[in-house]
Amino acid sequence: MDGTYTTRQGDAWDAIAYRVYGSEAYTGFLMEHNPRYLGIFVFGPGVTLQTPELPANVQAAGLPVWRTV
Repeated sequence: MDGTYTTRQGDAWDAIAYRVYGSEAYTGFLMEHNPRYLGIFVFGPGVTLQTPELPANVQAAGLPVWRTV
């Protein structure tokens, strides 16, 4: 899944995390890998974000244990 995501008008961090990783709980992980854009809350079209593959040891913050397996 290593790659990029190109934003659409109105995208927000949590929606992008959900679209790319399947859960908005990975928003922080996505933001860590795109520090250049931390000042943006709602994106315009055409911003390219880095979307690295989730490491095996990364768990979605706030998810119950049975959902992180």
